[in-house]
Amino acid sequence: MDLSLFIVAGAGIALLLFMVVSLRVPAFLALLITSLMVGLSSGLEPQQVIDSIKNGMGGTLGFVAIVVGLGAILGQILESSGGIQRIADSLINSFGPGKIQWSLGITGFIVAIPVFFDVAFIILAPLLYGLANRSGRSLLYYAIPLLAGLAITHSFIPPTPGPIAVAELVKADLGWVILFGAMAGVPAMIIAGPMFGQYIANRIFVPVPEAHRDQAAASNVSAPSFAWMASIILLPLLLIMLATTAPFVLNSESRLLTVVRFLGHPFVALTIATILALIIARKKCDLSREALLNIANKGLEPAGVVILITGAGGAFKQVLIDSGVGQMLASVFIEAQFSVFILGFLIAAITRVAQGSATVAMITGAGLMAPILQLTPMSPASLGLLVIAISSGATILSHVNDSGFWLVSRYLGMSEKDTLKTWTVMTTIISLTGLASCLVISLFL
Repeated sequence: MDLSLFIVAGAGIALLLFMVVSLRVPAFLALLITSLMVGLSSGLEPQQVIDSIKNGMGGTLGFVAIVVGLGAILGQILESSGGIQRIADSLINSFGPGKIQWSLGITGFIVAIPVFFDVAFIILAPLLYGLANRSGRSLLYYAIPLLAGLAITHSFIPPTPGPIAVAELVKADLGWVILFGAMAGVPAMIIAGPMFGQYIANRIFVPVPEAHRDQAAASNVSAPSFAWMASIILLPLLLIMLATTAPFVLNSESRLLTVVRFLGHPFVALTIATILALIIARKKCDLSREALLNIANKGLEPAGVVILITGAGGAFKQVLIDSGVGQMLASVFIEAQFSVFILGFLIAAITRVAQGSATVAMITGAGLMAPILQLTPMSPASLGLLVIAISSGATILSHVNDSGFWLVSRYLGMSEKDTLKTWTVMTTIISLTGLASCLVISLFL
């Protein structure tokens, strides 16, 4: 083992965490600086470092920018048309009062597919206030299941940015990611949502914030029907899944297989769903073309930050590969016969706890795992499962350095202590359940 490369790797990770955690340097800039320093310190020529960063960022963004951009527009259309609120109301009415926690968990699971976590929670928070006002229960009884559903999909199910970025960095097929994300996400949602929600609500009473007491959740009567909204959300997932499974049932020379693969490519599947959403919003909600244009532009604003961070993560990964640092780390872990699923989980978990951002933790974990995968090739199914293991690690122990911690704390009116007992524990349950599911599934691959 080259000791100098090992030191470079450790120093690079330490520098990245120091800049993000202590100096509060934006993650995009911190990743670029780290990439430059690791490349130069490992012995690459300056021009080689520049080329690695350019190739890594370009190769990653060619896929991620399109998928995240389309997903952001789709989510914004569903939000602005009132579709998200319609989904929530329909599911709650369908399940009935006795299974309200299950309906909230499923609502979060579905809604977070096209909409960013924080946006979805802010939209649905009034629904929680209304339910708690009517029942007199602790707000946690309703909030925890919803938050669990939102957090799980945010981390496990494409086209949310985190799993999209990880899948691209480790070259995993999105169909497998969706399948295993659902398989790991359902038990995580059950345990961290309704089960933990009922348990913690009986021990910590959180009243509705004073400003929202005695106010019913608002609903948008002009929103499209639940069937239309659910169809828009599920359509791209079904097309992607179909493209993944079709080779197992169709002849490799079949023209139908070519068509299915084309329609199921994330670019095409999300484009179809976005066009459908625009048409429905125009016809059913009577939104003007100018309004729809403004909605689409608004949706792209938060996506830009995620896209740039992901691109910088791709640059970091490429520098690790080109400098030989990644291969050195890969050799160490291969000789130690360390499970790639546990390794990916641990790298993401340590990064998450240290700097707070789940997205940065996912990208860091995937970037460090990519060189290992070059020396130990994995099947498409195993790569999809690795994405979920990394995402599970990036979900663990959300605390005071995570913006999600403060969002939940302020919207539910909880102290930092109570937020640690509730939200932080919930994210840890999701993380560990996700890892356990991955390890069980891996036994059958």
